[in-house]
Amino acid sequence: MDAREMKVKAAQAALAYVEDGMRLGIGTGSTADEFVRLLAEKVDGGFKVEGVPTSERTARLCVELGIPLKSLDELPELDLTIDGADEVDANLTLIKGGGGALLREKIVAAASARMIVIADESKLVGMLGAYPLPIEVNPFGLAATQIAIEKAASRLGLSGALNLRKSGADIFMTDGGHYILDASFGRIPDADALSAELNFIPGVVEHGLFIHMASLAIIAGEAGARTLEAK
Repeated sequence: MDAREMKVKAAQAALAYVEDGMRLGIGTGSTADEFVRLLAEKVDGGFKVEGVPTSERTARLCVELGIPLKSLDELPELDLTIDGADEVDANLTLIKGGGGALLREKIVAAASARMIVIADESKLVGMLGAYPLPIEVNPFGLAATQIAIEKAASRLGLSGALNLRKSGADIFMTDGGHYILDASFGRIPDADALSAELNFIPGVVEHGLFIHMASLAIIAGEAGARTLEAK
């Protein structure tokens, strides 16, 4: 089973949690894309959902495949969000934002009664941090914000490069008009402490640590899909 097949398996398992008539947050990324394609097949067969996309990319795919969409202002309270992750630990703490949509992903997840994460087994880790942590920042005062992040990381014993994300030769711009610094800490022993430090920095718009947000993770591997519940 290759990586794409695992993503499809996780997406298929997640569909069992989607009920007819749900207000559904729809995530961003390669695994979420597989979920969108499978959901579209059900919608084409008469299944009713109203979706709130977490990115312009996801919105375009949903429109292309015929999934009805609303804005979060139109549906400010959601039943369920299904989204992928770049890393998942045993407590279902996540690193997200590899696709650049972390701010909208976190807003949509927070507006949902429940969040389910879908991923292949390569995303399951003993400790977060091998995947660079995306930190969404305001373009104004970028250098000052970067210095503040470095100092905050140092207080927690963390170090590593902060790389401004690029898209080709240009600076990557999020849907909200912000930049992303990818922090290569290598290991994050205390996600709660790092989250608190980053939240104190004015130039940080949001970060990719999703803590106490996911209630269930569906992890697909060679043996099929299994579920992990938040402790």
